[in-house]
Amino acid sequence: MAHRFSIRDIARQAGVSEATVDRVLHGRTGVRPSTAGQVGRAIQELETQQAQLELSGRTFVIDVVVDAPSRFSHAMRAALEAELPLLRPAAFRARFHLSQHWSEGECVEQLDKIARRGSHGVLLKATDSPGVAEAVGMLSGRGIPVVTVVTDLPSTARITYVGPDNRAAGSTAAYLMCAWLGDRPGDVALTVSKDGFRGEEEREMGFRATLRKLAPTRIIHELPDSEGMDGAAEQYMEQMLARHSDLAGVYSIGGGNSGLVRAIQRAGSPGTVVIGHDLNKENSLLLLGGALHAVLGHNLRSDMHAACRALMHYHRALPGSHEPERSPIEIHTPYNLPAAAAQ
Repeated sequence: MAHRFSIRDIARQAGVSEATVDRVLHGRTGVRPSTAGQVGRAIQELETQQAQLELSGRTFVIDVVVDAPSRFSHAMRAALEAELPLLRPAAFRARFHLSQHWSEGECVEQLDKIARRGSHGVLLKATDSPGVAEAVGMLSGRGIPVVTVVTDLPSTARITYVGPDNRAAGSTAAYLMCAWLGDRPGDVALTVSKDGFRGEEEREMGFRATLRKLAPTRIIHELPDSEGMDGAAEQYMEQMLARHSDLAGVYSIGGGNSGLVRAIQRAGSPGTVVIGHDLNKENSLLLLGGALHAVLGHNLRSDMHAACRALMHYHRALPGSHEPERSPIEIHTPYNLPAAAAQ
């Protein structure tokens, strides 16, 4: 049983004799299983206490790099800032680099700046592209760990991913779509914000695969990338409805839902089933007004907490290693919205 504490300290923590601790540590007979468990728990408690002591006064300066519409990047920032006080006694300082329209080159340039300046870690939401992958490798080579958030870069040197299982989220959307539509005829459409976000691609793959299984005769039409902007989403939806007036459902992967809804309502198609992502104020109001049927979400605060803990494990500020679990997928309707969601 690996440990870094004296037998006396373990015995005091466990409330047993030093001789008993010695027998447990060396695997000798004559110790009840419950007593051996008591010694094991004592070592775990001492590890936790030691980690807390080592963290006291330690400061981590991290960089948050997000390519997303402002409604999402602001939600991510608020979630991180709400979690930082809960990571004490460690102190985290975050530098935010947020953009709605980053090109690959601009994102890489920002990551290069961080590599030159130095950082204890990067929380990254970016497209899955060769340039970004190379920049993540450069950061890793300089001892700067990268945690991908919401959309993964699995072929890069990032240390871990935090966020939902995006393929499962897409499958869930298809299941809900089929349940609402039933035998009603009509095609469905899907829209993403930007080509290259792996998380959105995984949602699309999950949606397509599950819809083929549950409703093989329904045709899926894809709208052009809107970058999650309401104006572009509205324009593309209007063009789609002009070609397919009997559209029965829309799966909005990348946002711009206010624009989508305006086009649907203007076309006189209020019965169109619309399923979106992320429980922000805009989507909450659309849910309450009946324009969205469901919003799939996940707990951003939990993601931010897990991301910071992953950085702490990397820097050996916490004992052992830890691979974060995928965030549970939440299904929001007008009847289970959190009280503060639309405020």
